Amino acid sequence: MNKQEKKTPLSAGLCTLLSSLIVIIAVFLDQYTKFLAAAYLKGKEAVSLIPGILELKYLYPENRGIAFGMFQGSTAFFAVVSMILFALIIWIFLKIPKNRYYIPLMAVCVLMLSGALGNMIDRVFRGYVIDFIYFSLIDFPVFNMADIYVVCGGILLVIFVFFKYKKEDDFDFLSFRKKEK
Repeated sequence: MNKQEKKTPLSAGLCTLLSSLIVIIAVFLDQYTKFLAAAYLKGKEAVSLIPGILELKYLYPENRGIAFGMFQGSTAFFAVVSMILFALIIWIFLKIPKNRYYIPLMAVCVLMLSGALGNMIDRVFRGYVIDFIYFSLIDFPVFNMADIYVVCGGILLVIFVFFKYKKEDDFDFLSFRKKEK
């Protein structure tokens, strides 16, 4: 770690504004692709993008579970869980020190917020999540852009925890204890 990174402050307002803008754009892309999937793929044959590897395929019946169609039939429960996770990620984002050292962690929060919000919108307003991206090569469950955001955010979080934020005090900002002066 470069000590200068931790000392180089960033504007908290600018970080929040830029992050909010990225979340809005990512959620728009997620919702727009779901709209297109419902309009052009529902009830139709899959569209092969890369033959034998990648298809666009509307998942029917719709996903009333969580990521990749797991735990079907608990829509209200998962809507509430999504809202709680969304609030938790916002809380973490707001607690992150606004300096260069924590930019990767802020990016992880932006990805996870975008994915959580994209699928939460579906659960609250539709009662289900639209999934339409299918890796036929490995018969992977059908998913959507919001799932990609959450999974990429989770993978990056693990990588950063193991390889970047290894010091004991790197996550002290999440502590409820008062700092001693």
